[in-house]
This record gives sequence, C-alpha cells and structure tokens, in this order.
Amino acid sequence: MKLWRLLARYLRVRRRALMALVALQTLQTTAGLLLPSVVARLIDEGVLVGDQGVIWRLGAVMLGISLVQTLLTVAALRFGAVGSIGFGHDVRRDVFRRVMSFSEQEVGRFGASSLITRLTNDVQQVQLLLVMVATMMITAPLTMVVGIVLAVRQDAQLAAILLVAVPLEIVVLASVVVRMIPQFVKMQDGVERVNTVLREQIAGVRVVRAFTREPEESRRFAAANAELTDASMRSARMLAATFPAAMFVVNLSTVAALRLGADRVASGELQVGSLVAFSSYLLQILMSVVIATFMISMIPRSAVSAGRLLELLDTEPSIVALVDAVPSPSSSLELEFADVTYRYPGAEHAVLDGVSFRARAGETTAIIGSTGAGKSTILRLAARLADPSLGTVRLDGVSLRSYDPAWLWSSIGYVPQRPTLFSGTVRSNLHVGRPDASDEDMWAALEVAQAAGFVQAIAGGLDGEIAEGGANLSGGQRQRLAIARAVMAKPAIYLLDDSFSALDLATEARVRSALATVTGDAIVLVVAQRVSSVRTAGMIVVLDDGVVVGVGRHDELVTSCATYAEIVDSQQQVAA
Repeated sequence: MKLWRLLARYLRVRRRALMALVALQTLQTTAGLLLPSVVARLIDEGVLVGDQGVIWRLGAVMLGISLVQTLLTVAALRFGAVGSIGFGHDVRRDVFRRVMSFSEQEVGRFGASSLITRLTNDVQQVQLLLVMVATMMITAPLTMVVGIVLAVRQDAQLAAILLVAVPLEIVVLASVVVRMIPQFVKMQDGVERVNTVLREQIAGVRVVRAFTREPEESRRFAAANAELTDASMRSARMLAATFPAAMFVVNLSTVAALRLGADRVASGELQVGSLVAFSSYLLQILMSVVIATFMISMIPRSAVSAGRLLELLDTEPSIVALVDAVPSPSSSLELEFADVTYRYPGAEHAVLDGVSFRARAGETTAIIGSTGAGKSTILRLAARLADPSLGTVRLDGVSLRSYDPAWLWSSIGYVPQRPTLFSGTVRSNLHVGRPDASDEDMWAALEVAQAAGFVQAIAGGLDGEIAEGGANLSGGQRQRLAIARAVMAKPAIYLLDDSFSALDLATEARVRSALATVTGDAIVLVVAQRVSSVRTAGMIVVLDDGVVVGVGRHDELVTSCATYAEIVDSQQQVAA
C-alpha cells in the first residue's frame, strides 16, 4: 500500500524516536490498565469493610500510578510530535527538491495548482494520520487485548458480553468508515479544483475585471466550492454519526454488564469491586475500538494523499545530468540547431519542424515570425528547459544533453516573455542573477538596462520593496529589471524572449545599444515582434508555422524572403 511505503520510506530516520514512543506508550497504557484492579481492591478490602489504612494505602498507589501515567503520556506525545513534525519536514523538503528538478514537461503534466496542493494539503493529511498513529497505535490494540484478559480475570461469565459488544461495535463503525472513503477522495479532488480556479482568477484578475467577467468567475468558483463543500459535508455527517453509534453500543453494553453483574453480586458470586473493575475494563475496551476505528477512518484520505506524493517523488525529471557529462565547452561558443523538431506532450502537431541555424558568439541572432510560430520554444530548447523531440541542439559541436545542466543553466542569462520577479527588494531580485554582486555591479547592470533612474526614484533604492510578481511595477519596469538581472550573471549565452515589447522605441534603442557593450563575447539570441528590434542583428531567422523560411540579414531578407517582407510591409503600414 502506498501509504505504508511512504511512511516506511521516511520513518527509518526517526526510528529512535519511534522506539522511545512505543516503549512509553506501552508503559503508560499498562499503568492505565492497572487502575481498575486497584480500585476493585480498594472497594472490596477498604470501603466495604471500613479499613481506613487500606483506603489510604491503595489511594496513594492509585495517585502514584496516575502521576506516572501522566508523565509517560506527556513524554510519549512529545516523541510522537517530534516524529510526525520531522516526517512532514522531510517529505516537504524532498517533494520541493523533486519539483524544482522538473522540466517544463513534468510541471505542465501535473499543473502548478496540483503541485502546490500536494506540497501543502497532502503532506498535512499524512502528517495528521501519523500524529494519530503515534498517540494511539500502541494504546488502542494493547488496551483491547490486555483489557479483555483482565476483564475475564474479574468475571468470566460477564466477559461473555464482550463476545457481542466488540463485534457489534466494529460492524457499526466499519459500515460508516466504508461509506466515508469515496467522500475523502472527492474532498482531495475538490481541494485541488478550488486551488486551480482560485489561482487562475487571482492571476487573471485584471482580465476578469476588464471584460466584466466577475459574475461568471464567481459562479465558476461557487461551483468548485460547492463541490468541495458537498463532499466535506457528507463525510462530516458520517463522521458525526460515528461517535453516537459507538457510544450507544458502549452504553448498552455497560447497562447489560451492570444488570447481569447486580444479580451476581446479590447472590454473592461476584464482589462489588470486581463489578466496578469489569465495567471500567469494558469501557476501556470498547473505547479502544472507537479510537482504532477513528484512526482507521483517516487512512483512506491519507492513502490518497500518500499516493499523490509518491507519484511526485517517483517521477524522474526528463532533464538529468549524464554520468560522463561534459563540464564546459573547450573552444569559442557556437549554438547550433540541427534539424530540430519539437512537439508538446499530447499535441497532434509539432510546434517546430526541422529547424536548423547557427548562432555565433559576438553576434546577435534574432528570431522573428508570426504569433505561434515557435519563437519562444526555440529559446526554451536553447536553455534546455526542454529537449527536442527530434534533432539536436549543440553547443560547441556537443549536444546540450551531454553538458552538465548545472553548468549550462549558470551560463545562461534568460529573460522570459513574461518576466518573473520575486517578492522582496530590488537587491534580492538582482542577487538571483549573481548572489555575490556588489552594489556597484548592481548599479552598472541597472544602467545597461536603463533601469537605474526608476530604481533611484523608489523609496529605498536597491532596498526598495518589490511585490510578488512585481505587481507594484509597470510592464516596462519589470522587463528592464529582468534584463538587469540577466546582465548581472555575466552569462556566456543571452536568451531574450521579446524582452523589449513593453518599452518605447527610444528606450529600446538605448537598452540594445548598452547591451552591445557587455555582450561582445557572448551568444545573443533575441526573439522579437518588431522589425526595428532585429534590423541591426548579425543574422535573422524567420519562422512561419514552426518552419524556418529565411535566414540572413535585414537587407537580404527583404528581397529574398516573402514572409519577412510581409512583416516589414505590415509594420510600416501601421507606423504610417
């Protein structure tokens, strides 16, 4: 079972805490089971005969046992908490590391909302079960087994009640638990759906408001919320019925024991203390069944969560370092796409088909084409965020698959189409590019990106606050900070994915001119929509529906490539 495999995988490192927990739980349960026998002696040998000495002596024994039981329980709970919290820490750590090793293919397969739900809610569900198991895994079965033995010792005839009460309790509770299992599965799916809808609506709040989609989006969230609420209410109603049903069996059994026991006491076959002790053991035995059933009722939901976590942990990233990976290029850099075809997982058609070109160090290579032509995909392949379906991407004549990914990614300055900024400060975002950079290095990079002016205007300058995703900045400011972050890394390869789209033409010209002073020995691969952004490039690759239809300089392509000529003509008409 996946749940036990997950627990066994992580609890090995907590075996000392588990061994201490088992020992402490055994001792405290044993202490609790001794109390009814002492009570029986106190009643029969002290209270009924009026022997004060016995009452005080056995009362002191009971107090000592209770004190020891309390101390053992506290110690056991501490070890249980340490083990369960440590388990949650270890699982979250490993799941996070695995997710961070995923390529775009794996992230797209699971979805961001699902990954977040698994890392938070699913870990919490398994950890909660572990807390319950840690506090009850010894107490419930030991109380049941030893309690039955001690109850039989008090009176074998009354113990016959257990033959009916225990199975009846199990049947009643099991019937409820079995009906709860499907609801637990629906609850986990519901939580994930709510997270997905909520994440989409928060990320697209501007679009929702711009198109006055609030009523429709509210209904969509309400539907997902209602689905989760319905599953939660069903399971809650079933869980609420568990304890009344269990207590009905407990109370019915107690009444039967007292009724039958009273006759035996009246006939002198049973002592009053023994009847009291038997009633205590009966209550402990049946409550242990309730506790065990409650713990078992949590297993289905935790098993679903464990399966989802193991699915992540068992998923191998598609991009891994080879055992004999090449550490770094041995000569001057050249990036080559050799007959590259790429198809997204599950897609019927390839987004790139037989793409071939070379990008050389010290020269800007621009990629232009219509929307959906595959321009951004080329940059993702160049950064090895994905691997080609067919063909090869080579660096210095060696396939990117043969390089150590850590070296490759540290040698790339990537500015995505939608620049991502992290909550923090300007400084912390620039440190992503180079953690050891000085303030002078940061200001120099900001000057190149034409971002120094607005950063100086921010309260705090380099220590000015950046909201999550750079929400407190304009699109152009976010792009310029992302460019500065890439410059900070001093990479061997610059990948600029439509990184000037939010800039006006004058600012774009200044940024491109400043970039030329720091990218002289690097490969620069630029994706752009505007002809003005690629006009001066050393080489322009023209894409049309994933196919290269032209390669050359601006002046050459205007006359030799119909697609490029159409793009130039359309933009000139718009400008006019």
